[in-house]
Amino acid sequence: MSDFLRPEARATLWRWREVMVAAAFVALGLRWALASYGVLSWLGWVVAAISAALGMVALQRLRFGQGGGGPGIVQIDERQLSYFGPLTGGVIDLDDLARLELVGDARPAHWRLTPAIGAALDIPVTAEGADGLFDVFATLPGLRTERMLETLSRRPDATVVIWQAEVAPVPRIH
Repeated sequence: MSDFLRPEARATLWRWREVMVAAAFVALGLRWALASYGVLSWLGWVVAAISAALGMVALQRLRFGQGGGGPGIVQIDERQLSYFGPLTGGVIDLDDLARLELVGDARPAHWRLTPAIGAALDIPVTAEGADGLFDVFATLPGLRTERMLETLSRRPDATVVIWQAEVAPVPRIH
């Protein structure tokens, strides 16, 4: 049965799985909403709305993923991000993150995560596990996800600041 689909087709279907599941639940919710009465009709509208919202998030994740096979491995564990690369690597605590940049002129393009204190961590966008960075970046306060995805898709020829932490004002003594 595994020979039924070519490996490329199977990989494409696997990448789109979240979007397809959300679309199926939207269709189910609309069927309940339009073909039923009472509580099931209202439940159908709720299922369709929630599924549509989750489908939009799945589309954003799909746009963020650049495939794997790049240099290094990314691991995320309890707000601590680790990158193990062939030449570089490091660990950064996400609570200490001060700036997120996309370095588009590097080959391959990479994310530069700069902590408040310490050295920056560069992670190629094609590293294994780098697609999990979408959920990490989405938790940054004030990050505009659509702007990040647009910048990633057009691959600028320079370093672009995607997010920067708000700097607390320094209290004055007098």
